[in-house]
Amino acid sequence: MAQKVIKRNKSAIKRVTQAEKRAAINRSSKKLLKTLSKKVESESASKNIENAKASLKSAIVAIDRAAIKGRIHKKTASRKVSRLTRLVNTLSPA
Repeated sequence: MAQKVIKRNKSAIKRVTQAEKRAAINRSSKKLLKTLSKKVESESASKNIENAKASLKSAIVAIDRAAIKGRIHKKTASRKVSRLTRLVNTLSPA
C-alpha cells in the first residue's frame, strides 16, 4: 500500500481539502438514501400502506436529487425508485 505523501504546494492542499469535503457530502447523501429506503421497506413489511406511500414519496425526491447532483448514477436512481415503487404497489389491493 502506498504511503500518504504530504503535499506542500497551495493547489495540492486545496485539492485535498476539496476532495475530503466532497467525500463527506457524498457519504452523508448516500447514508440518507439508505435510511429512507429502509424506512419504505419497514413500512411495507408492517403492511402500513399510507405511511409506506408517504415515505416512498420522500425517498423518491431524495433519490432524484442525488442523481441530479451526481451523487449516484441516473440509472441507479431509476432502479432504486422502480424497486421501491414496486414494493409499495404490491401492498395495495388490485
